[in-house]
Amino acid sequence: MAGIMSNRTTLTSRRTLLKQSAVGFAHLAFSALLHEEAQAAKSQTKGGGVAGESRLHHPAKAKRVIFLFMKGGPSHVDTFDPKPLLSRDDGKPLPFNKPRVTFAQTGLLLKSPWKFRRYGESGLPVSELFPEVAKRVDDLCIINSLHGTNPAHGGAALKLHTGSDNFVRPSMGAWVNYGLGSENANLPGFVTICPTLAHGGVNNWGSAFLPAQYQGTPLGNASVPSEQARVQYISNPHRSNSGQRAQLDLLAQMNAEHFSAAGPNPDLDARLNSFELAFRMQHAMPEAQDISQETAAARRDYGLEEETTKDFGRQCLLARRFIERGVRFVQVTHSDSNVQWDQHGDLRKGHTKNALEVDRPIAALLTDLKARGLLDETLVIWGGEFGRTPTAQGKNGRDHNPEGFTMWMAGGGVKSGIRYGATDDYGYYALHNKVHIHDLHATMLHLLGLDHLRLTYRYAGRDFRLTDVAGRVVSDIVA
Repeated sequence: MAGIMSNRTTLTSRRTLLKQSAVGFAHLAFSALLHEEAQAAKSQTKGGGVAGESRLHHPAKAKRVIFLFMKGGPSHVDTFDPKPLLSRDDGKPLPFNKPRVTFAQTGLLLKSPWKFRRYGESGLPVSELFPEVAKRVDDLCIINSLHGTNPAHGGAALKLHTGSDNFVRPSMGAWVNYGLGSENANLPGFVTICPTLAHGGVNNWGSAFLPAQYQGTPLGNASVPSEQARVQYISNPHRSNSGQRAQLDLLAQMNAEHFSAAGPNPDLDARLNSFELAFRMQHAMPEAQDISQETAAARRDYGLEEETTKDFGRQCLLARRFIERGVRFVQVTHSDSNVQWDQHGDLRKGHTKNALEVDRPIAALLTDLKARGLLDETLVIWGGEFGRTPTAQGKNGRDHNPEGFTMWMAGGGVKSGIRYGATDDYGYYALHNKVHIHDLHATMLHLLGLDHLRLTYRYAGRDFRLTDVAGRVVSDIVA
């Protein structure tokens, strides 16, 4: 009987112990959760509101970014990376192995249909596809040695925009907005003009786990002419301004009481900030998009009076107007539902069409920024998600090529009138001074005064960053 009583006593003690321990474990988990939320709330102070110098990790060379995204992948060997041996060996086999993983089959070497010339004091070579941009070549830093990891549009576009080709991650515009905050409390810190809804879609300008106010604000999409592109629901036909203000004030008061009782809630706080910004944007956004006061010369320079260039020209003009008003990151996308830059066939027709649409507006943007004294503090980035193969697809097309391609930068603290890096003799692989997409991101952040290793956000128990666990600053191109 004594043994039975002893076992019962032991059993009761174990139950009590487990019960008490379970409460303890729950307390520890809840404490950790509160700590993580508090850390996230604390980290939010880096962004949001009007920016200050205290957010910088080191002195910045650029204050803002304009990203000219050429959707589909322009061919580097037909634009900014001439290959004489490709012309000489046209129709011959590639004299080395192709990548183990390719998007599709390609055949023999295909020379460029366009000739290259050297321009400016720098003597940099540019294809006859870009005669107007060629006039600004002394402002360009042409990087011929980009490389990525994915030969498909969706993965490559996500890699370029977010640093990851297979996970939902914050876009580079969202990271810049988070890191630096806005220069104008009445406009978004990140605007994307006519973005594509394909191949990553909203994830290419989303904020993922970053607070909602850092995501891109889209103006229309690629299927909407830029003249008609607007922020959706920019006006409220059901409430006056004073009525809306009263609603927001009441909401702020109620949530302040909630926060005081329940503690910080970064997601809810971010949502409230987005409501406030949407209210202020009702007046600021239409003014920024109103180009009626632009001079006739400006409209002519950007190509607004010609059918071929008016759509992309308006996007470039809007980009200048937005950065003048303190928008931190502006993306301009050249895309359509038919050709884009994705010439698997009829390379000459497709690239000619695309270049005619963007060449003059891009040159006008660079000229305009420089004339206004804005280029030195604005980093302009041009490029697509990958390049194209030097080998032919079909009779006269080129396949996707992430192994080596070209992007260029201008202004914003980069060296001007230089070429950096090189692909092989035919343009298939990045070979010398290779620049990975992570390196591009690290360099962009560095020019903005941000250390890519320190610009982090804690989520799900881990500190995330745009460059993940890689990336280096390409110091050779920094002025």
